[in-house]
Order: sequence, then structure tokens, then C-alpha cells
Amino acid sequence: MTWQENYAVWQARPDLPADLQAEMETLAQDDQAAEDAFYQPLSFGTAGMRGIMGAGINRMNIYTVRQATEGLARLMDKRGAKVKARGVVISYDSRHHSQEFAFEAARVLGAHGIKTYVFESLRPTPELSFTVRYLHAFAGIMITASHNPKAYNGYKIYGEDGGQMPPAESDIITNSSRQTDAFVVPVMSVADLKEQDLLTIIGQDIDKAYLDAIKTVTINPTLTEQVGADMTLVYSPLHGTGAQLAGPALKQAGFQHVQMVPEQVEPDGDFPTVELPNPESAQALSMGIDLAKQTDADVVIAVDPDADRMGVAVRQPSGDYQLLTGNQIAAVMLNYLLTALADADNLPANGAVVKSIVSSEFATAIAEHYDVEMFNVLTGFKYIAEKIQRFEDKGDHTFLFGFEESYGYLVKSFTRDKDSIQATVLFAEVAAYYKAQGKTVYDGLQALFEQYGYFVEDTKALTFTGVDGAEKIANLMAKFRDETPVAFGGVDVVKVEDFANQKETTVATGVQHKLSLPKANVLKYWLADGSWVAVRPSGTEPKIKFYVGTKGNTPEAAQAELAAIKATIQEHIDA
Repeated sequence: MTWQENYAVWQARPDLPADLQAEMETLAQDDQAAEDAFYQPLSFGTAGMRGIMGAGINRMNIYTVRQATEGLARLMDKRGAKVKARGVVISYDSRHHSQEFAFEAARVLGAHGIKTYVFESLRPTPELSFTVRYLHAFAGIMITASHNPKAYNGYKIYGEDGGQMPPAESDIITNSSRQTDAFVVPVMSVADLKEQDLLTIIGQDIDKAYLDAIKTVTINPTLTEQVGADMTLVYSPLHGTGAQLAGPALKQAGFQHVQMVPEQVEPDGDFPTVELPNPESAQALSMGIDLAKQTDADVVIAVDPDADRMGVAVRQPSGDYQLLTGNQIAAVMLNYLLTALADADNLPANGAVVKSIVSSEFATAIAEHYDVEMFNVLTGFKYIAEKIQRFEDKGDHTFLFGFEESYGYLVKSFTRDKDSIQATVLFAEVAAYYKAQGKTVYDGLQALFEQYGYFVEDTKALTFTGVDGAEKIANLMAKFRDETPVAFGGVDVVKVEDFANQKETTVATGVQHKLSLPKANVLKYWLADGSWVAVRPSGTEPKIKFYVGTKGNTPEAAQAELAAIKATIQEHIDA
């Protein structure tokens, strides 16, 4: 159907909720906006379905939520009564309509006789992942748009392992939902759900179980209890879900002086103090840094609204605070974890770390130093979760740590998604470790640079919205695939990995090998000096992303090569 035909279907509905009806009237005056809202349905990417809230098939609203949930319900119908009895866990964050969308999903599942467990109030994504495993549910649904602007919301489906639903199942759900008229999806009233025991409200009991599991993240309780009592930490949930669990988690680990940023502690879908609720952003941590300067805090920690990503700022010798990149956070946490395990003689001989293919080789160098194997997977934490499950099924490796450069970390596998609560507790312990030596985390990072080399990374994202945005992104990917640069920043390309064609090509000889990872629209170029460049379209936003990783003997050398490589990328884009 054309966008005009889709629009006409919605326009003819007499029963649209008042907010959607009002937006339809606004769209009637703006063909461009109407086309964007109706030209295609929302799709599932690397982290589920995400979009602007509003009227239309390309928007997040009760109808697109019902449609997606109908796809999950039909999958469970086919799996039989035992699967349906195991049920689905549903959680949500602080965004507008999140609670409404959560109960709409429960109403659809209930109409299929599927039991749901819905949290009494907002809860973090990692607790949703934990709860799916804890209750042995078949699936989980998290209503969140992660770190996107306030106009967005989203819908993520989790599998029975607690990881995000892998592509095979999510494709089945997507295809099934597309065959459904969103306006005729059957729903059950909340009252009937409760009366028929198809809805259970959960909360504090699950919180306690999760916090008990969090205790296992702490490696050296003596250190955290002794040093933690003298430390000051600043924490911000950025108007989201994090404070509810992070505060108790830090306290039980021994950190008694945790200061919440008062202006950002209350949940608020308008995110009034930040331009973007993204812990990668300097602006998002600015209030926390101001508070840290007043209180001489050791570190500043901020998490996104659904509390799966964590960003930090650490105190420098000058008294100022420096933001760390996601790769640097991973490096200092991994180094401490492996050091502490080795010192306690608890480092397993078959230890394994897992990272995405666009994350830094800094952590790889640290892992190799401790004879720990590094595994690389495609972007998307569900691939890290799949690798953990394989380790458990085969018994050949012991999972120690997983991360993505986009500020996502996992320490213990009782959750199977990035977990900022775990990361917060571990990073606080890292700070205690250095404080016990009269140092800061900043000092520790500089020591790692001196030991392993100066690793520098950068990510550039180009946004293309609207109807022709996807075409522009596809054209750029095709250009880099078909017109491979011979060099970046004056350094020759020696190897090209094309994950869409699953081929690794050695440039000098033309010899090709098959890549073992699944197909994905990703290109990675390896340079003669070990630097690398990767290109991929985002799975959740209308963006194409360019990743660069370099290493130098000095920070100046690494930064100079990074700038030269970025200039080559821009030249290729502009050509």
C-alpha cells in the first residue's frame, strides 16, 4: 500500500485515542510528515523496534505495540500450552506512554491465554533480562528507547535465555505481525486478566533476588568495605530507572557515600535537564561533574533511562574531570577484574572475554597479557548473550566479561544484556582499588596506556531521516563496498572483511577466506599498522556509523593518525 492508502485507513478510524486523533489532524496539513509516518512499518533492528511516538505505521503507538505483540503471541501459540504457561515478563522505563504500552502488550498476550508478569512500576532493562531467567519465562518485553531523544519510545523482545531475541525468532515475529491488521488485534481488559490469573504484578521480591545476585559482582569485599567507606561517588539516572537499584547495589557493596544528582534523580520522560539522555554525552554528565567538584568526588557515573548503558567521568590530578570512552571504561574494568582474579588465584584457565567487532583492541591486548581468550561478535548484545550460552552448553570456556564500545558491559551472566547496575558496582570497585594505592582511575588508565600502547578510537554517525534516508544509507554502504579505499590516512589497507558476503580478502594477494560470523551489513578494513576502520548502518536509528581504531607509541601519534583516517573517510563520503 502507498503511504496515502495507509494514511486513509487511519483517517477513517472513528475510535483512535484522542492524542492520535489530534495528531492525524496535524498530519493532514503536512504531507511530508504524513508520508514519513505512513510510508513503511517500524521494523526490528539489532535492539528491537524503536521510533518516534505518534500516529502512523512508522510510529510507536498502541497499535504498533499490539501488532508486534501479536507476532510474539502467535509464535508462542505454535510452541504449545507449556510455553504459553511459562509466560512473558514485561517492564518499562520512564518515557511517555511506556507504562501504557506495557499493559497493551499484556492485554494482547492475555487474549491468547498467555500469562504475563508486569512490574508494578518502572524497572531497568537488565532486571527484565534477569527476571526472564529467574522466573523461567519464555520471553520478555522491555518498553524503552534507550538513550534516544524524548520523542522516541521502543519495544525490545527477549528470549528465554534472557538475551535479546535473535534474528531468526525476531524475523518470525516481524513477519507474523505484518500479516495482522493492527486494528483488529484482540485484547483483554486488565480486570479480566487479573480475574483469570493471566496477569501477575511483580516488584520488590524480584528486586531483592536481583540485588542478591549483584553481590557476586564484587570481587574483593574487604577492599570495597574498607576503602568504599571513604569514597564519594556521584550518580545520575538521567531521569530514568537506574537510581532505584544502583543506590542499594552500591550500599550493599560497601560504598556509603553515594550522591544522587538531585535535579536528575526523579523519573521524567521529558528529560528536562539534558539535550539527550545519553551517558556518552558530555552534556549529560555536566550536572554530575558540577556536583563532584563541590564534593571532591572520586568518580561520576551516569546511566541512560533504561539503565543498560553506563558512562563515567574520573578526577584528574588538576581536579577537573575527564569523560572516559566506552572502550576505556571496558579496559580499566577488565584489567582490574583479571588482575584481581589472578592475585586471588581464581583466574580460570579457560577464561573468555567477548566484545563486538567495532570495539577496541585495547581490551584484547589486556586479555592476551593474562592468557584469556578474546572472542569477537557482531554488534548487538544478543550476540554476546549467544556466545555465553554456547560457553555454558559446551563447557569449554568460562565467561568473564563482555562489552560493546557503545557503553554496554556485562560482568556476571545472570543477566544476558548490558547491565549498568553490574558495571556501576564493578567500576566503583576499580576506583577503590586505585584509591587504596593513592591513585585515581585516571592514573590507572595512563598506566595501562604506557604498558599496552595508546589506543584511540572514534565513532562518527551520519543521520538520514525521512523517506529517502534509508536509500542514502544504502548508497553509502554500496560506495564503500564497491570502491574500497586503498589507504586510510596514508596507511595501506591490507585486509577487508565484508560480513554481508562473509568474505575476508587479503588485498595484496586477493586470497579470500570465509568469515565465521553470521551475515551482517558491516565492512571492516584492517590497515598495515594494525589500525582499523568499520562501516555499518545502525540497527535502531536512521544512521550510518563509521568506527576508527588506532594505536600509537604516544597519544599525539595516535591522535594524528586518527585525524588522518577520519579525513580519508570524509573524502570518500564527499567524492
